[in-house]
Amino acid sequence: MALSFSSSSSFAAFTVVACPARSPPPRRLPPAVCFSRAVDTAPRAPLPCATSAYPPQPFVPEVAEAVESLYSVFREVDNLVAHNSLRVLKAFQNAGVGSHHFNGCTGYGHDDGGGREALDSVFAEIVGAESAIVRSQFFSGTHAIACALFAFLRPGNELLAVAGAPYDTLEEVIGIRESSITGSLKDFGVTYHEVPLAEDGGLDWDALSFAVRPHTKCALIQRSCGYSWRRSLSIADIERAIRVIKMQKPDCMVMVDNCYGEFVETYEPPMVGADLIAGSLIKNPGGTIAPCGGYVAGKRTWVEAAAARLSAPGLGVDCGSMTSDVKRALFQGLFLSPQMVGEAIKGGLLIAEVMSMKGYKVQPLSRAPRHDTVQAVQLGGRERLISFCEAVQRSCPIGSYIKPTAGVTPGYASEVIFADGTFIDGSTSELSCDGPLREPFAVFCQGGTHWTHWALALGEVLRVI
Repeated sequence: MALSFSSSSSFAAFTVVACPARSPPPRRLPPAVCFSRAVDTAPRAPLPCATSAYPPQPFVPEVAEAVESLYSVFREVDNLVAHNSLRVLKAFQNAGVGSHHFNGCTGYGHDDGGGREALDSVFAEIVGAESAIVRSQFFSGTHAIACALFAFLRPGNELLAVAGAPYDTLEEVIGIRESSITGSLKDFGVTYHEVPLAEDGGLDWDALSFAVRPHTKCALIQRSCGYSWRRSLSIADIERAIRVIKMQKPDCMVMVDNCYGEFVETYEPPMVGADLIAGSLIKNPGGTIAPCGGYVAGKRTWVEAAAARLSAPGLGVDCGSMTSDVKRALFQGLFLSPQMVGEAIKGGLLIAEVMSMKGYKVQPLSRAPRHDTVQAVQLGGRERLISFCEAVQRSCPIGSYIKPTAGVTPGYASEVIFADGTFIDGSTSELSCDGPLREPFAVFCQGGTHWTHWALALGEVLRVI
């Protein structure tokens, strides 16, 4: 059929004219534009959502203002994510990862099917290392770091901490605190020395330039700030520190505590000379879905020595069973890591922007380059720190009804309060925060599967503090 019409005023009248029998069937139009016998063309008021297909801003005004100001910075983070995602993708492709690598194994794990080897190969290439061991049997970052330290150190050796005091949970590993008969490094005759931070919170380069002594066997560089009010170290800082250490004693091994630092820059410490790095899979490289585990990566000889500490001399990297669901999650989490780290970085930027606008001291500053996924906020009082953590817990998807309580936690020197309503217990790659109940009463925020979750949580934080 054909259409003819005449128009008058605000209405158009249509007439249907029959077409010859051999004409093609009429084209069906979408329901939204189907013709009717009379169409009202009079002006109408726009629908409430005529200018946007999405609902209004869900954030409180202070957060909405910060979000608006950060979009250009967020685009820079997206560029970082793209670079690191490409690096990860190439490593998966080069290792020929296939679904058969997800098969589980039991007992000794001898019938692994090549999954462990493929995962280790992918991880080593991503971080620029000769070798890596990525295992569910590491049950924390501290465990992985301890295995790495014991790989290097023997009785009579000295451990040098380059960036001031190490993270609380390493104090008992080293023997700084409560080391009697627990098997600490001190118990095995390893001495300890540290270089205090400079007044500006960075590395004291002058002191470091003559800190390595004849019996110093290993230098420990903590990349993240830990529970210290200091700047986290950039890859450029780590490269310079390694150069200063090796100039004094070329055979001094360098071990980097890489927790919270993975994928925050486009380089990793082995690419600039670190002998070993270690960290946790329920932080950055687990992509928020790894259910457990940790890693050690670096020079092949020392990775094998760390593996012997995890298992036993003679067993090394060739044992260790994993169920198929765990193995698949480790592969998939590693692939997702750059994106999840990018979201955590955006969350940290937003926290810094909002809290500094409210007059709180933040570390790093709101527009400063990021070298880890930790954002610290100095709250200045015990009750305010507790209130902050309670607000974050109420904003979590898991255990939102739980009220965090400060208390003594194994491995920590002070009372600590944690907010971590996470799908993986203790996962700091998901939205979480914690802090020791001591001066200057700083809260340390990390993780987040998407920055919008932190935007919502900050609304609750502002309401209570």
